[in-house]
Amino acid sequence: MKNLSKVQLKQQAAVMAAVTVLEQQALTELPGTLQCWFSLEYEAFPGSLLVRLQFADEAMLEAAQPQLLTWQKRLSGLMLKKGFVLKDMRKHLVFTLNTPDE
Repeated sequence: MKNLSKVQLKQQAAVMAAVTVLEQQALTELPGTLQCWFSLEYEAFPGSLLVRLQFADEAMLEAAQPQLLTWQKRLSGLMLKKGFVLKDMRKHLVFTLNTPDE
C-alpha cells in the first residue's frame, strides 16, 4: 500500500475523529451497538465515505432502524464540524450486522 499524502492523512484523521464520537454516542444511546467503522476512497472523498454501525443481533438492528435518519444527520453534522460536507447524508451511514472482516 502506498503512503498517504498530507491531505489524505488529514481526511483520515477528520473521519476517524467524527466516527469515534458517533460510536461513543451510539454505544450509550442505541442498545445492542457493538462497534462503528468506515471505509472510503480518498480520490472520491467525501462522496465515497461509508460508515457502518454494527449491531449484536437482528432484533437490535430492527429496533434501531427507525432512528437511522437521526444518526445519519449526526454523522453529517460531525463531518461538517470537521470541514467536510456530505451532500446526501443517507448514503454515508448504514446499520448492519456484518463485521469489518465480512
